[in-house]
Amino acid sequence: MRILLVGAGGVGTAAVRIAARRDFFNHMVVADYDPERARAAVGSVGDSRFVAARVDASDEAGVRELLASHRCDVLLNATDPRFVMPLFRAALDAGSHYLDMAMSLSRPHPERPYEECGVKLGDEQFALDEQWRDRGRLALVGMGVEPGLSDVFARYAADELFDEIEEIGVRDGADLVVDGYAFAPSFSIWTMIEECLNPPVVYEADRPPGRQWFTTEPFSEPEIFDFPEGIGPLECVNVEHEEVLLIPRRVEARRVTFKYGLGSEVIGTLGTLHRLGLDRTDPVAVGAVQVAPRDVVAACLPDPATLGERMRGRTCAGTWVKGSRAGIPRELYLYHVVDNQWSMSEYGSQAVVWQTAINPVIAMELMAENVWGGVGVLGPEALPPGPFLDRLASYGAPWGMREQ
Repeated sequence: MRILLVGAGGVGTAAVRIAARRDFFNHMVVADYDPERARAAVGSVGDSRFVAARVDASDEAGVRELLASHRCDVLLNATDPRFVMPLFRAALDAGSHYLDMAMSLSRPHPERPYEECGVKLGDEQFALDEQWRDRGRLALVGMGVEPGLSDVFARYAADELFDEIEEIGVRDGADLVVDGYAFAPSFSIWTMIEECLNPPVVYEADRPPGRQWFTTEPFSEPEIFDFPEGIGPLECVNVEHEEVLLIPRRVEARRVTFKYGLGSEVIGTLGTLHRLGLDRTDPVAVGAVQVAPRDVVAACLPDPATLGERMRGRTCAGTWVKGSRAGIPRELYLYHVVDNQWSMSEYGSQAVVWQTAINPVIAMELMAENVWGGVGVLGPEALPPGPFLDRLASYGAPWGMREQ
Protein backbone atom coordinates (compact mmCIF):
# COMPACT_ATOMS: atom_id res chain seq x y z
CA MET A 1 0.00 0.00 0.00
CA ARG A 2 1.15 3.52 -0.89
CA ILE A 3 -0.35 6.33 1.19
CA LEU A 4 -0.68 10.10 0.92
CA LEU A 5 -1.18 11.60 4.40
CA VAL A 6 -2.32 15.23 4.20
CA GLY A 7 -1.86 17.19 7.42
CA ALA A 8 1.24 16.92 9.61
CA GLY A 9 -0.21 18.44 12.77
CA GLY A 10 -0.71 16.55 16.01
CA VAL A 11 -2.90 13.77 14.62
CA GLY A 12 -0.92 13.42 11.39
CA THR A 13 2.38 13.21 13.24
CA ALA A 14 0.95 10.65 15.66
CA ALA A 15 -0.28 8.58 12.69
CA VAL A 16 3.25 8.61 11.25
CA ARG A 17 4.72 7.39 14.53
CA ILE A 18 2.12 4.64 14.88
CA ALA A 19 2.38 3.49 11.25
CA ALA A 20 6.19 3.37 11.42
CA ARG A 21 5.90 0.29 13.66
CA ARG A 22 3.78 -1.62 11.11
CA ASP A 23 4.67 -3.30 7.83
CA PHE A 24 1.40 -3.15 5.85
CA PHE A 25 2.60 -0.29 3.58
CA ASN A 26 5.76 0.45 1.64
CA HIS A 27 5.51 4.20 1.00
CA MET A 28 3.90 7.16 2.79
CA VAL A 29 4.01 10.76 1.61
CA VAL A 30 3.53 13.15 4.53
CA ALA A 31 2.28 16.44 3.10
CA ASP A 32 1.43 19.75 4.72
CA TYR A 33 1.03 23.40 3.75
CA ASP A 34 4.00 24.05 6.04
CA PRO A 35 6.85 21.90 4.67
CA GLU A 36 8.75 22.18 7.96
CA ARG A 37 5.93 20.38 9.77
CA ALA A 38 5.96 17.62 7.18
CA ARG A 39 9.74 17.24 7.46
CA ALA A 40 9.54 17.20 11.26
CA ALA A 41 6.92 14.43 11.22
CA VAL A 42 9.03 12.33 8.83
CA GLY A 43 12.21 13.05 10.78
CA SER A 44 10.63 11.85 14.01
CA VAL A 45 10.66 8.23 12.79
CA GLY A 46 13.84 7.91 10.70
CA ASP A 47 12.21 5.45 8.28
CA SER A 48 12.97 5.49 4.55
CA ARG A 49 9.38 4.57 3.69
CA PHE A 50 8.32 8.12 4.62
CA VAL A 51 8.91 11.21 2.49
CA ALA A 52 7.86 14.82 3.13
CA ALA A 53 6.09 17.09 0.67
CA ARG A 54 4.31 20.41 0.55
CA VAL A 55 0.68 20.66 -0.53
CA ASP A 56 -2.20 23.08 -0.14
CA ALA A 57 -5.16 20.96 1.00
CA SER A 58 -7.57 23.30 -0.78
CA ASP A 59 -5.78 22.82 -4.13
CA GLU A 60 -7.49 19.81 -5.70
CA ALA A 61 -5.24 19.79 -8.73
CA GLY A 62 -2.11 19.87 -6.57
CA VAL A 63 -3.40 17.00 -4.42
CA ARG A 64 -4.28 14.94 -7.53
CA GLU A 65 -0.81 15.53 -8.91
CA LEU A 66 0.80 14.38 -5.66
CA LEU A 67 -1.35 11.24 -5.58
CA ALA A 68 -0.42 10.44 -9.18
CA SER A 69 3.29 11.20 -8.94
CA HIS A 70 3.70 8.92 -5.91
CA ARG A 71 1.23 6.29 -7.22
CA CYS A 72 -0.71 6.40 -3.95
CA ASP A 73 -3.50 3.89 -3.33
CA VAL A 74 -5.14 5.86 -0.53
CA LEU A 75 -5.40 9.41 0.79
CA LEU A 76 -5.58 9.84 4.55
CA ASN A 77 -7.00 13.24 5.48
CA ALA A 78 -5.59 14.54 8.79
CA THR A 79 -6.60 18.18 8.26
CA ASP A 80 -9.46 20.08 9.88
CA PRO A 81 -12.98 19.75 8.39
CA ARG A 82 -12.68 22.83 6.16
CA PHE A 83 -10.55 20.78 3.78
CA VAL A 84 -12.66 17.62 3.67
CA MET A 85 -14.38 18.28 0.36
CA PRO A 86 -11.38 19.33 -1.77
CA LEU A 87 -9.39 16.32 -0.53
CA PHE A 88 -12.41 14.03 -0.92
CA ARG A 89 -12.94 15.17 -4.52
CA ALA A 90 -9.23 14.99 -5.33
CA ALA A 91 -9.04 11.36 -4.18
CA LEU A 92 -12.18 10.51 -6.17
CA ASP A 93 -10.83 12.10 -9.35
CA ALA A 94 -7.43 10.43 -8.89
CA GLY A 95 -8.97 6.97 -8.41
CA SER A 96 -7.60 6.56 -4.87
CA HIS A 97 -9.30 5.26 -1.77
CA TYR A 98 -9.93 7.85 0.94
CA LEU A 99 -10.14 8.03 4.75
CA ASP A 100 -10.89 10.92 7.08
CA MET A 101 -11.57 11.48 10.77
CA ALA A 102 -14.09 14.32 10.48
CA MET A 103 -16.73 14.76 7.83
CA SER A 104 -17.94 17.57 5.58
CA LEU A 105 -19.33 20.54 7.46
CA SER A 106 -22.95 21.17 8.36
CA ARG A 107 -24.99 24.32 7.84
CA PRO A 108 -27.79 25.11 10.29
CA HIS A 109 -31.39 25.40 9.15
CA PRO A 110 -31.89 29.06 8.12
CA GLU A 111 -35.15 29.55 10.05
CA ARG A 112 -35.31 26.85 12.75
CA PRO A 113 -31.69 26.03 13.63
CA TYR A 114 -32.56 24.52 17.03
CA GLU A 115 -35.43 22.37 15.75
CA GLU A 116 -34.64 21.13 12.26
CA CYS A 117 -31.49 20.05 10.47
CA GLY A 118 -30.18 22.09 7.59
CA VAL A 119 -27.24 20.53 5.75
CA LYS A 120 -26.07 17.70 7.99
CA LEU A 121 -22.51 16.60 8.70
CA GLY A 122 -21.39 14.36 5.86
CA ASP A 123 -24.28 15.21 3.50
CA GLU A 124 -21.91 16.55 0.83
CA GLN A 125 -19.85 13.36 0.96
CA PHE A 126 -22.76 10.94 0.87
CA ALA A 127 -24.15 12.87 -2.11
CA LEU A 128 -21.17 11.56 -4.11
CA ASP A 129 -21.64 7.91 -3.05
CA GLU A 130 -22.72 6.79 -6.53
CA GLN A 131 -19.61 8.31 -8.10
CA TRP A 132 -17.37 6.43 -5.65
CA ARG A 133 -19.25 3.22 -6.41
CA ASP A 134 -18.88 3.77 -10.14
CA ARG A 135 -15.11 4.17 -9.65
CA GLY A 136 -14.96 1.01 -7.52
CA ARG A 137 -13.26 2.91 -4.70
CA LEU A 138 -13.90 3.19 -0.97
CA ALA A 139 -14.29 6.45 0.92
CA LEU A 140 -14.19 5.47 4.59
CA VAL A 141 -15.46 8.55 6.40
CA GLY A 142 -15.38 9.41 10.10
CA MET A 143 -12.61 6.89 10.90
CA GLY A 144 -11.01 8.55 13.94
CA VAL A 145 -11.86 7.79 17.54
CA GLU A 146 -15.13 9.75 17.69
CA PRO A 147 -16.43 9.24 15.09
CA GLY A 148 -14.66 6.01 14.26
CA LEU A 149 -13.96 3.64 17.12
CA SER A 150 -17.24 4.73 18.72
CA ASP A 151 -19.09 3.56 15.57
CA VAL A 152 -17.20 0.25 15.64
CA PHE A 153 -18.33 -0.22 19.25
CA ALA A 154 -21.94 0.47 18.23
CA ARG A 155 -21.83 -2.12 15.46
CA TYR A 156 -20.15 -4.67 17.74
CA ALA A 157 -22.82 -4.16 20.41
CA ALA A 158 -25.60 -4.65 17.86
CA ASP A 159 -23.98 -7.75 16.35
CA GLU A 160 -22.78 -9.51 19.48
CA LEU A 161 -24.23 -8.10 22.69
CA PHE A 162 -27.86 -7.03 22.15
CA ASP A 163 -31.01 -8.31 20.46
CA GLU A 164 -32.76 -4.94 20.64
CA ILE A 165 -31.28 -1.51 21.25
CA GLU A 166 -33.19 1.34 22.83
CA GLU A 167 -30.44 3.95 22.81
CA ILE A 168 -26.86 4.35 21.67
CA GLY A 169 -25.08 7.24 23.34
CA VAL A 170 -21.48 8.12 22.55
CA ARG A 171 -19.95 9.57 25.73
CA ASP A 172 -16.56 11.31 25.78
CA GLY A 173 -14.76 12.52 28.89
CA ALA A 174 -11.30 13.11 30.34
CA ASP A 175 -9.48 14.25 33.45
CA LEU A 176 -6.68 15.86 31.44
CA VAL A 177 -4.98 18.94 32.88
CA VAL A 178 -2.57 21.20 30.97
CA ASP A 179 -0.15 22.84 33.39
CA GLY A 180 0.60 26.51 32.86
CA TYR A 181 -2.45 27.45 30.78
CA ALA A 182 -5.78 28.87 31.92
CA PHE A 183 -7.42 27.52 28.75
CA ALA A 184 -5.71 25.07 26.39
CA PRO A 185 -7.89 22.68 24.35
CA SER A 186 -6.42 19.24 23.80
CA PHE A 187 -7.50 19.26 20.14
CA SER A 188 -8.11 21.89 17.47
CA ILE A 189 -10.01 24.90 18.84
CA TRP A 190 -11.34 25.46 15.31
CA THR A 191 -12.95 22.01 15.41
CA MET A 192 -14.06 22.38 19.03
CA ILE A 193 -15.94 25.59 18.24
CA GLU A 194 -17.54 23.98 15.19
CA GLU A 195 -18.73 20.95 17.16
CA CYS A 196 -19.83 22.68 20.34
CA LEU A 197 -21.56 25.82 19.07
CA ASN A 198 -23.43 24.31 16.13
CA PRO A 199 -26.90 22.94 16.91
CA PRO A 200 -26.47 19.38 18.25
CA VAL A 201 -28.25 16.62 16.32
CA VAL A 202 -30.28 13.83 17.93
CA TYR A 203 -31.75 10.80 16.17
CA GLU A 204 -35.09 9.21 17.15
CA ALA A 205 -36.43 6.39 15.00
CA ASP A 206 -40.06 6.87 16.07
CA ARG A 207 -40.34 10.42 14.75
CA PRO A 208 -42.13 11.06 11.40
CA PRO A 209 -40.31 9.92 8.23
CA GLY A 210 -37.73 12.43 7.10
CA ARG A 211 -37.56 14.04 10.55
CA GLN A 212 -35.81 11.32 12.57
CA TRP A 213 -32.81 13.65 12.83
CA PHE A 214 -33.52 16.90 14.64
CA THR A 215 -31.57 19.61 16.43
CA THR A 216 -31.52 21.12 19.92
CA GLU A 217 -29.88 24.07 21.66
CA PRO A 218 -26.11 23.77 22.25
CA PHE A 219 -25.16 22.07 25.54
CA SER A 220 -28.67 20.62 25.97
CA GLU A 221 -29.78 17.59 28.03
CA PRO A 222 -27.02 17.71 30.67
CA GLU A 223 -26.36 14.46 32.51
CA ILE A 224 -23.75 13.05 34.86
CA PHE A 225 -21.85 10.13 33.35
CA ASP A 226 -19.38 8.10 35.40
CA PHE A 227 -16.30 7.40 33.28
CA PRO A 228 -14.17 4.30 33.98
CA GLU A 229 -10.61 3.75 35.16
CA GLY A 230 -10.66 6.48 37.75
CA ILE A 231 -11.75 9.40 35.57
CA GLY A 232 -15.06 9.49 37.42
CA PRO A 233 -18.31 11.42 37.03
CA LEU A 234 -18.48 14.34 34.58
CA GLU A 235 -21.35 16.47 33.34
CA CYS A 236 -21.96 15.65 29.67
CA VAL A 237 -24.00 17.70 27.20
CA ASN A 238 -25.26 17.32 23.64
CA VAL A 239 -22.74 18.31 20.98
CA GLU A 240 -22.97 18.08 17.18
CA HIS A 241 -21.07 14.98 16.10
CA GLU A 242 -20.90 12.61 13.17
CA GLU A 243 -21.85 9.41 15.01
CA VAL A 244 -25.46 10.57 15.31
CA LEU A 245 -25.58 10.86 11.50
CA LEU A 246 -23.62 7.67 10.78
CA ILE A 247 -24.70 4.99 13.24
CA PRO A 248 -28.45 4.96 12.36
CA ARG A 249 -27.57 4.21 8.73
CA ARG A 250 -26.43 0.69 9.69
CA VAL A 251 -27.45 0.00 13.30
CA GLU A 252 -31.06 -0.23 14.48
CA ALA A 253 -31.62 1.87 17.60
CA ARG A 254 -34.56 3.93 18.79
CA ARG A 255 -32.35 6.85 19.80
CA VAL A 256 -28.76 7.96 19.10
CA THR A 257 -26.96 10.82 20.88
CA PHE A 258 -23.48 12.25 21.37
CA LYS A 259 -22.56 13.92 24.64
CA TYR A 260 -19.24 15.42 25.61
CA GLY A 261 -17.92 15.99 29.14
CA LEU A 262 -16.84 19.57 28.52
CA GLY A 263 -17.08 21.02 32.02
CA SER A 264 -18.47 24.39 33.03
CA GLU A 265 -15.25 26.31 32.30
CA VAL A 266 -15.05 25.19 28.68
CA ILE A 267 -18.78 25.75 28.14
CA GLY A 268 -18.44 29.27 29.58
CA THR A 269 -15.43 30.08 27.41
CA LEU A 270 -17.10 28.85 24.23
CA GLY A 271 -20.25 30.78 25.10
CA THR A 272 -18.21 33.97 25.50
CA LEU A 273 -16.53 33.44 22.12
CA HIS A 274 -19.96 33.04 20.56
CA ARG A 275 -21.44 36.13 22.19
CA LEU A 276 -18.49 38.19 21.00
CA GLY A 277 -18.70 36.81 17.47
CA LEU A 278 -15.26 35.28 17.73
CA ASP A 279 -16.52 31.91 16.52
CA ARG A 280 -17.31 33.33 13.07
CA THR A 281 -15.52 31.94 10.02
CA ASP A 282 -16.46 34.72 7.58
CA PRO A 283 -13.69 37.36 7.37
CA VAL A 284 -14.01 40.76 9.00
CA ALA A 285 -11.99 43.85 8.18
CA VAL A 286 -9.14 44.74 10.56
CA GLY A 287 -7.75 47.86 8.98
CA ALA A 288 -6.76 46.84 5.47
CA VAL A 289 -6.68 43.14 6.33
CA GLN A 290 -9.50 40.59 6.10
CA VAL A 291 -9.33 37.96 8.84
CA ALA A 292 -11.69 35.26 10.15
CA PRO A 293 -12.26 35.72 13.91
CA ARG A 294 -12.06 31.98 14.56
CA ASP A 295 -8.64 31.82 12.92
CA VAL A 296 -7.48 34.60 15.27
CA VAL A 297 -8.67 32.61 18.29
CA ALA A 298 -6.84 29.53 17.01
CA ALA A 299 -3.66 31.53 16.45
CA CYS A 300 -3.77 32.88 20.02
CA LEU A 301 -3.97 29.43 21.62
CA PRO A 302 -1.18 26.84 21.87
CA ASP A 303 -0.94 24.11 19.25
CA PRO A 304 -2.49 20.99 20.87
CA ALA A 305 0.33 18.90 19.40
CA THR A 306 2.84 20.76 21.59
CA LEU A 307 1.03 20.30 24.91
CA GLY A 308 1.99 16.71 25.68
CA GLU A 309 4.81 17.52 28.08
CA ARG A 310 2.52 19.82 30.10
CA MET A 311 -0.47 17.48 30.04
CA ARG A 312 -1.41 14.86 32.61
CA GLY A 313 -4.38 12.58 33.00
CA ARG A 314 -6.43 10.29 30.80
CA THR A 315 -8.94 10.57 28.00
CA CYS A 316 -11.85 8.19 27.47
CA ALA A 317 -13.88 7.62 24.31
CA GLY A 318 -16.76 5.19 24.40
CA THR A 319 -20.23 4.07 23.42
CA TRP A 320 -23.00 3.48 25.95
CA VAL A 321 -25.71 1.08 24.78
CA LYS A 322 -29.06 0.40 26.44
CA GLY A 323 -31.32 -2.42 25.30
CA SER A 324 -31.98 -6.09 25.93
CA ARG A 325 -30.52 -9.54 25.30
CA ALA A 326 -32.75 -12.63 25.42
CA GLY A 327 -35.50 -10.44 26.85
CA ILE A 328 -33.34 -9.24 29.76
CA PRO A 329 -32.59 -5.48 30.00
CA ARG A 330 -28.93 -4.52 29.97
CA GLU A 331 -26.69 -1.46 29.68
CA LEU A 332 -23.06 -1.59 28.58
CA TYR A 333 -20.32 0.96 28.07
CA LEU A 334 -17.65 -0.03 25.55
CA TYR A 335 -14.68 2.25 25.90
CA HIS A 336 -11.05 3.08 25.19
CA VAL A 337 -8.84 4.95 27.67
CA VAL A 338 -5.41 6.43 26.94
CA ASP A 339 -3.13 7.78 29.64
CA ASN A 340 -1.12 10.80 28.49
CA GLN A 341 2.00 9.69 30.38
CA TRP A 342 1.93 6.38 28.47
CA SER A 343 1.32 7.89 25.01
CA MET A 344 4.05 10.49 25.55
CA SER A 345 6.61 7.99 26.79
CA GLU A 346 5.75 5.38 24.14
CA TYR A 347 5.12 7.57 21.08
CA GLY A 348 5.91 11.17 22.00
CA SER A 349 2.31 12.17 21.21
CA GLN A 350 -0.27 13.53 23.61
CA ALA A 351 -3.19 11.28 24.48
CA VAL A 352 -6.02 12.88 22.50
CA VAL A 353 -4.19 13.08 19.17
CA TRP A 354 -2.70 9.61 19.62
CA GLN A 355 -6.11 8.09 20.43
CA THR A 356 -7.50 9.67 17.27
CA ALA A 357 -4.62 8.67 15.01
CA ILE A 358 -4.42 4.98 15.82
CA ASN A 359 -7.83 4.23 14.30
CA PRO A 360 -7.24 5.22 10.65
CA VAL A 361 -3.89 3.44 10.76
CA ILE A 362 -5.60 0.22 11.84
CA ALA A 363 -8.28 0.75 9.19
CA MET A 364 -5.66 1.13 6.45
CA GLU A 365 -3.92 -2.04 7.64
CA LEU A 366 -7.21 -3.95 7.43
CA MET A 367 -7.80 -2.51 3.96
CA ALA A 368 -4.29 -3.50 2.83
CA GLU A 369 -4.95 -7.06 4.00
CA ASN A 370 -8.41 -7.15 2.32
CA VAL A 371 -10.05 -7.73 5.69
CA TRP A 372 -11.97 -4.47 5.36
CA GLY A 373 -13.22 -3.37 1.97
CA GLY A 374 -16.13 -2.20 -0.10
CA VAL A 375 -17.01 0.59 -2.50
CA GLY A 376 -18.82 3.87 -2.09
CA VAL A 377 -19.00 6.21 0.87
CA LEU A 378 -19.12 4.17 4.07
CA GLY A 379 -18.81 4.87 7.79
CA PRO A 380 -17.01 2.51 10.19
CA GLU A 381 -20.31 1.00 11.36
CA ALA A 382 -20.72 -0.52 7.87
CA LEU A 383 -17.74 -2.85 8.32
CA PRO A 384 -17.18 -5.95 10.50
CA PRO A 385 -16.11 -4.78 13.99
CA GLY A 386 -14.36 -7.89 15.28
CA PRO A 387 -11.14 -7.63 13.22
CA PHE A 388 -10.76 -3.97 14.13
CA LEU A 389 -11.16 -4.53 17.86
CA ASP A 390 -8.76 -7.47 17.77
CA ARG A 391 -6.19 -5.35 15.96
CA LEU A 392 -6.61 -2.53 18.50
CA ALA A 393 -5.40 -4.87 21.24
CA SER A 394 -2.48 -6.03 19.09
CA TYR A 395 -1.37 -2.39 18.77
CA GLY A 396 -1.02 -2.27 22.56
CA ALA A 397 -4.19 -0.22 23.06
CA PRO A 398 -6.84 -2.64 24.39
CA TRP A 399 -10.46 -1.60 24.80
CA GLY A 400 -12.76 -2.26 27.75
CA MET A 401 -16.39 -3.00 28.50
CA ARG A 402 -18.36 -2.20 31.65
CA GLU A 403 -21.78 -3.47 32.65
CA GLN A 404 -23.70 -0.44 33.81
